[in-house]
Amino acid sequence: MSRIGKKILEIPAGVTVTIASDNTVTVRGTKGELTRSFNPDMKITIEDNILTVSRPSDVKEHRALHGTTRSLLGNMVEGVSKGFEKGLELVGVGYRATKSGNKLILNVGYSHPVEMTPEEGIEIEVPAQTKIIVKGTDKERVGAIAANIRDVRPPEPYKGKGIRYEGEFVRRKEGKTAK
Repeated sequence: MSRIGKKILEIPAGVTVTIASDNTVTVRGTKGELTRSFNPDMKITIEDNILTVSRPSDVKEHRALHGTTRSLLGNMVEGVSKGFEKGLELVGVGYRATKSGNKLILNVGYSHPVEMTPEEGIEIEVPAQTKIIVKGTDKERVGAIAANIRDVRPPEPYKGKGIRYEGEFVRRKEGKTAK
């Protein structure tokens, strides 16, 4: 049996989970609401504020879906109760980020500033000129938006300049040497 799939998932206070007949799960909490459809083969049940996922057989597809379903449900519950955040750092001379209204404006060495507007449900904070924090309830969307911001100027190995995740290690390379 799947080690992740057989873990029970306790539903914290203030979070409500509803399961529709077509295996569409809606999770509501203090931070917001998330809805996701799951494979109809997986059996999702709630008993005494404990959410469990079980599979019908040991077929390879069902074994793979078992842990995935449990992880996605756990992320939904954590997202609406605590929320997710991803930090980014800007490294480079003159690299800075500012926020104008809802837009994120990046000056990262191009001839023009790069403007990005977050999608609904995602919040971007700029506590310092070289720091960006992406917050939201959906872990997948928070990670995707952070990756899109990083893709504007990914860190390069020669000088280490660029936008990197908080705590990301950039392996440095030696440049060319003159003969």
